[in-house]
Amino acid sequence: MLASEAVPLAKTGGLADVIGVLPIELARLGHEVRLALPRYAGIDSKVVGLRKTATVQVPWRGGSLAVGVETGSISGGAVPLICIRHDPFFARAELYGEGGQDYPDNLARFVLFCRAVLEACKEPGRPPDVLHAHDWQTALAVIYLKTLYQKDPAWAKTRALFTIHNISYQGIFPVLAYDTTGLPRSEYTTERLEFWGRMNLLKGALVRADLLNTVSPTYAREIQTAEFGCGLEGVLQTRKERLFGVLNGIDVQAWDPATDRHLPAHYSADDLSGKKVCKLALQKEMKLPARDVPLIGLVSRLVFQKGIDLIVDVLPKLLDFDVQVVALGSGEPQYHSYLTSLRERYPNKLAVSLGFDDGLAHRIEGGADLMLVPSRYEPCGLTQLYSLRYGAVPIVRKTGGLADTVVPYRPDARSSATGFSFEKADPEVLLNTILLALEAYRDKEEWGALMVRGMKQDFSWERSAKQYVDLYGRALAV
Repeated sequence: MLASEAVPLAKTGGLADVIGVLPIELARLGHEVRLALPRYAGIDSKVVGLRKTATVQVPWRGGSLAVGVETGSISGGAVPLICIRHDPFFARAELYGEGGQDYPDNLARFVLFCRAVLEACKEPGRPPDVLHAHDWQTALAVIYLKTLYQKDPAWAKTRALFTIHNISYQGIFPVLAYDTTGLPRSEYTTERLEFWGRMNLLKGALVRADLLNTVSPTYAREIQTAEFGCGLEGVLQTRKERLFGVLNGIDVQAWDPATDRHLPAHYSADDLSGKKVCKLALQKEMKLPARDVPLIGLVSRLVFQKGIDLIVDVLPKLLDFDVQVVALGSGEPQYHSYLTSLRERYPNKLAVSLGFDDGLAHRIEGGADLMLVPSRYEPCGLTQLYSLRYGAVPIVRKTGGLADTVVPYRPDARSSATGFSFEKADPEVLLNTILLALEAYRDKEEWGALMVRGMKQDFSWERSAKQYVDLYGRALAV
C-alpha cells in the first residue's frame, strides 16, 4: 500500500485518516500488508521504530540515484512500514507546499518515491499479490507497474488497485517535465497521460490500474458526470465496469462517546444522560449561556467545497431564532473575518474557534444537538459519521458519501431516518432544512429515537476493510 500521508505520522487531510487505519484493519483480518510512505522530516522515528535497513539504486534521469530505505512498523508491529528517505526532497516543513503554493519539484519528488518503493519492495519469488495506490502522488507506481516493471519477475504477477479520494486533485504538470518520469514517449497520448496539452498523473493511473475505487458508491457515480468529474468523466465512463465505491470507515475506538477521553462525561445509545453534561460543558468552554436551546455544531474547513458560503449566508437569519451555534475550523480569510464579526454581534448565540483543535472537535460532537455538513461535493466525509456516532444529528447536502450515510428525515417517513438532507446548494433550502430539524427537535421522544438510530449505525473500518478484500480478489481475477 502506497500513500503520501498517514496518521499519526503525517497529515494534511482525510487521506491520512484512511491510511492510518485501513492497513491495520486488513492485518486484523489476516492479510499481510506493507505500508510505504515518504520519510518526511516531521515523522517521529521513535513512534514507529524507524531505522535504516537498505539503500536502493533508483533509475534517475539517465543514471541512478542512491536512496535510503528505513523500516519500522505501525500498530505495535502489526503492519510493516517502509519509508523512502531522500532528504533533499522530503525533509521539508510541509508535505506538498508552503505559503499556499505547491513545491515546484513535486513531480520529481513523487517520481522518486514511486520508483524507490518498487525497487525497495522487490522480492524475487515472492511478489505482492496487489499494489494498492492512493491519489495522484502514488499514481506513477501503477503506471510503472504496467510499463517499466511489467516484465520484472518481482512484480510481473502483481495487480493494481487505485483509489481516488478526491478527483479534483489530479497531479497535472507541464509536458516539458515529462522526461522526469522516466516513462517512454509512447505513454504520452490522449488515451493515457496527455490531458489538454499537459501531463495528468491521475488519468494515467485511471487508465492503467486493474481496478479502481473511490470512497463512496454515490461519488463513484457522480465522478462519471461533467458536474463532478473534473474533466475525467469520459475516462471513468470507459472504465465504469471496473470502478467501485467503498465507504470510508471511522476509528471506532478513538471516536466512541462511551470512552472518549476528550469528553467531560460519557454516554451511549443505551444511556444518553451524559450528552447533557457534555452540552453544558461545551457551552461553558465556549462562553455561551447554559441554556436548554438547540446547539448546532460546525467542524469544517472554511472553504467553498464544504458549503461555508451557504452557512454564512443563513447564519444571521438562523441566529434570530432561539439557538446557539459553535463553529470550529480554518480556511479562507474572508470567512474568518465574517465569523469573527458575526460573533461580536451575537456573543450569546455564536462561538467561533479558528484553527483546528482535535479535542474541541470531539467535544463539539459530544455537546451538539445538530451538526451542519452542507458540502457542495463530498467524496465520503467523516464529520457526518462522527456526528451519527455521537448523537449529534447531521444536516447534510445529498451528495457523495453524505447521501450514502445519512437517511433523511421526512415528516411522513420518520422510522428509518438518521438525519436531515437537502439537494439544491441554495441558502434558503439549507435554512428550511435547519428549520425542519428544529421543529423535529421539539418532540423530545422523536428526537431521542432519531439520535439512537444514528448511533447504532455501523461505520467501522472492519466493515470497509472487508469490502477492500473483496476488491483485491476481483483485481486478482482480472
